[in-house]
Amino acid sequence: MLKVDNIQVYYGAIHAIKGVSFQVEEGKIVTLIGANGAGKTTIMHTVSGLIKAQSGSVSFSNTDISNTRAHTIVEMGMAHVPEGRRVFAKMTVRENLEMGAYSRKDKGELDADFDMVYGRFPRLKERRKQLAGTMSGGEQQMLAIARALMSKPKLMLLDEPSMGLAPILVDEVFSIIKDINKNGTTILLVEQNAHKALSIADHAYVLETGNVVLSGNAKEMLTHDAVRKAYLG
Repeated sequence: MLKVDNIQVYYGAIHAIKGVSFQVEEGKIVTLIGANGAGKTTIMHTVSGLIKAQSGSVSFSNTDISNTRAHTIVEMGMAHVPEGRRVFAKMTVRENLEMGAYSRKDKGELDADFDMVYGRFPRLKERRKQLAGTMSGGEQQMLAIARALMSKPKLMLLDEPSMGLAPILVDEVFSIIKDINKNGTTILLVEQNAHKALSIADHAYVLETGNVVLSGNAKEMLTHDAVRKAYLG
């Protein structure tokens, strides 16, 4: 479904991504793990069209999207839940969800999807008239995921969904991610909580300073000596 081939990304003179390649098969959860500064978020921004690679290619559903604008990539079926949630703080929960569906042509089906999202996130239904910026961090993370679901994505990119959340909410977020995947959405997950990410993923790639240094079955990574020492404690 997604193929990233030898992408090179620079910020001025800084070589941030150094020939990274990976792929995400349809129906799977694939995770990118690594320390701060490894390049995880830059890769996500490159995949979703927010920044452009200087070379290499990104293909989605067998179409090269390396030079495709971000809003067009959304229309093709990719949704990006960014690091830090980035909800529309001065809009209500309902308005945020409506923004998630802005690119859809099937407006007649929106009511059913609001019901689906509210069924999955009951707290959002309770707070549907509340301004998003007044919600807790955990509630905002739920809203960011729900907003992405409103675009009916084939592939969802999740960037650090557990950041800043209490442990009990981290468990809830990862349970939701597994549920979304079981319902047919492919997931690309960037996460500093390596243990949680590897425990739900099918395949994993380990990033260090802009390079993929290790890849393989996610469950096997949980017992890999180098991964355990560096990321699992």
